[in-house]
Amino acid sequence: MNIDDLIAIDFHTHAEEPCCGPRDDGYDEFQAGMAAYFKNPAGAGGMLPSVQQTAAYFRERKIGAVIFPVDAERETGFRRYSNEEVAGLCAENDDILIPFASVDPHKGKAGAREVRRLVREFGVKGFKFHPTMQGFYPNDREACYTVLEACAEEGVITLFHTGQTGVGSGMRGGMGMRLKYSNPMHLDDVAVDFPDMPIVLAHPSFPWTEEGLAVAQHKPNVYYDMSGWSPKYFPPIFVQYANTILKKKMLFGSDWPAITPDRWLKDFEEIGIRDEVKPLILKENARRLLRM
Repeated sequence: MNIDDLIAIDFHTHAEEPCCGPRDDGYDEFQAGMAAYFKNPAGAGGMLPSVQQTAAYFRERKIGAVIFPVDAERETGFRRYSNEEVAGLCAENDDILIPFASVDPHKGKAGAREVRRLVREFGVKGFKFHPTMQGFYPNDREACYTVLEACAEEGVITLFHTGQTGVGSGMRGGMGMRLKYSNPMHLDDVAVDFPDMPIVLAHPSFPWTEEGLAVAQHKPNVYYDMSGWSPKYFPPIFVQYANTILKKKMLFGSDWPAITPDRWLKDFEEIGIRDEVKPLILKENARRLLRM
């Protein structure tokens, strides 16, 4: 990957399609709910892009993309997209895709072994965790620290969903998703317990935006990706921090395919980010964090 040729690095894109053949029962309804939440046709009628299609889209725009599946089989019943398959597709498209993976932290020692194998054998650079979708508190030592310890020992980035989620929004019982797990303040403990492990808070953390900003400001190893919302909906305090004290910690992220980079970047131009800060958010902060 020639970073100098890229105009941006998108720190938050999804490999959505499950592996192992046809979609599981309920998966179409789940994706239709996501499409309604984001007012985006992706997911309706089988329209989710493949990893190869994602690579072509981002290559055309000269935007690098961190991409990952989400291992939430235990909570949702949906088979996960194979980490190895996603990493292999990233290797085939390594001019544009950056491989992350996902391991349910409840897998304990088996999950820790998987983390180490994916890093050492497949070149995975980070791991995505979704506390609401995977059903855990990030600071629950018994539930998830074995996997986090492996991430810290391997020196990889951890990316945590924070705030409200489109997963299950409007569905009966929220599809069983509990928002309480994704308060970013839980990650303050993680940042203390793993002070050398890079931690990225995904999304503006609504309705706990100020808590997330506090954690990112206070802990040197905590960053923020700005995905999941069109920038025109960012709270003013989020824009203020991005422009000032967190300007070297904010990362461009879209949440593809729910939100496209085209839409995100267009709205980003309208929120008053300073000219000298834009390159940091769009590429340079990610480049430094990824050590690329």
